[in-house]
Amino acid sequence: MLIISPHCDDAVFACGSLLETYPGSTVVTVCAEGPTPDGSLTEWDRSSGFRTGDDATAVSRHEDAQALSLLGARALWMSFYDSQYRKPASCSDVVRALSVVVETISPHSLFVPMGFFHSDHRLTSEACLGLRSWYPEFAWYFYEDALYRHIPDLLSERLAHLRTRGIRARRVNLGPLSSEHKRAAVQCYGSQLRALTTPGRPGYEDVFLPERYWMIQS
Repeated sequence: MLIISPHCDDAVFACGSLLETYPGSTVVTVCAEGPTPDGSLTEWDRSSGFRTGDDATAVSRHEDAQALSLLGARALWMSFYDSQYRKPASCSDVVRALSVVVETISPHSLFVPMGFFHSDHRLTSEACLGLRSWYPEFAWYFYEDALYRHIPDLLSERLAHLRTRGIRARRVNLGPLSSEHKRAAVQCYGSQLRALTTPGRPGYEDVFLPERYWMIQS
């Protein structure tokens, strides 16, 4: 399987049990580039515990590699910037870059974010839908973006918008999924969990609720 993730952590948060059940999968993170050690820190970075001079990108990738290793998956990181640092990438650029990954891995199925709330999630989701037209022979699935999936009306609005474009999605049960190591994998993302539990933020208990998947149809 190939799971396409907006940021380091999103795939494990939303699909950790799936990854654990099917070891040998690959996770490619689209917005995996961040500030240089001499760059200015964002409010999120400061909440994550980083200080000026810290290499936040290296730490995030190290956390991601550790988490995915626990689940038997491997990590690939793309050079597009997280939107908190730079102007978002164009959808067409992301499609072209992802096509290289697909050609290299040749997966039998791809899991992509539904695209809730966050601009990087929406960008990744739309790029994946564009990529799907290049590779209709594969099985394509949405996963519901953890942390955002319980915001009222987001799911129904997204599904309705997709239907206007001729894209339908059917909720599927992928069978019993193992979760023996997911909690330990989630804990690898220490910097992100620290930020998520600062005042005014939602915490991360949502990531331990049942994962939800949709088969993409047209």
